[in-house]
Amino acid sequence: MTWTTRLRLRHLHLLISLAETGSVSDAARTANTTQPGLSKWLKDLEEDAGATLFERHARGLRPTVQGELLINHVRRILSEMERAQNNMDALKEGNAPNIAIGTSPASAPSLVPDAIAHFLAMHPRAHISLQESTMNVLLERLELGQLDLVVGRLDSYQPRQTLNSQMLFREPMQVIARPGHPLTLKSDLCWDDLYGFDWILWPEGTPIRQRLDSALSNAGLKPLPSRVESSSLMANLWLLQSSDMLSIASGRVAEHFTNRGLVKALNFEMDAEGCIGVCWRDEPYIDNAVVDFRECLLKASGQEGQTMNNL
Repeated sequence: MTWTTRLRLRHLHLLISLAETGSVSDAARTANTTQPGLSKWLKDLEEDAGATLFERHARGLRPTVQGELLINHVRRILSEMERAQNNMDALKEGNAPNIAIGTSPASAPSLVPDAIAHFLAMHPRAHISLQESTMNVLLERLELGQLDLVVGRLDSYQPRQTLNSQMLFREPMQVIARPGHPLTLKSDLCWDDLYGFDWILWPEGTPIRQRLDSALSNAGLKPLPSRVESSSLMANLWLLQSSDMLSIASGRVAEHFTNRGLVKALNFEMDAEGCIGVCWRDEPYIDNAVVDFRECLLKASGQEGQTMNNL
């Protein structure tokens, strides 16, 4: 019998509590147990595991490298248990299982909503949880089991052993401005024209910003005159409409908001394109709802009928 088989669900919650509070006394109080009893249990666990899981210092506890590894696994287990309970409760009530989706702003305006519409047509009683954030945050939540799928830019995506990914489509980057902006009246724009206005840029490290910086570097150009740095798509749209600032968006996002009269894509061809794709956990068993939603993404992106292969 290995030491992992002796762990109970309560023990997993204790580990998370120790990691979050950094205090044996606080964790013991939360778990309604004694501090000596919790200290002994942790000592026994470390002996069984053959590794020190927490460093002891004056301010409390701090997970070691081995401790962080175990805690990450525990977080995934607890997330899966919570999801299992929610899905079982849904089945008892006659509903379809829940599915949690993460999306970046690049895929939020049309792709993911279209896929959700297709999915709800297949599963009318399904419950969908949608979270929007940066790819780094979303991929971490995916690895922890807090999300089932992540849809967004894979331009700078670094493959992870625990995840699978699939490209849905590539699209060009476009410069956008408010309708009626002075540059919308010009047909042959060049970089010099664009440098004459302030910019709203996505934060450094985001895929779309990396593609823009790469295009500037390849053209031997200096950084753009950034007035605002923002990862909020809605705030960027609001700022564009009330100023002469410029920004950059993916082709589909630019088209989506241009068709609604909110922005105007400038007549400027940028030597940059982005890759939109989907990521999911690499597991022996994949929930049918996840498989169905991936197929809905293919349909929404115009790739219906294609096999969902890994990158």
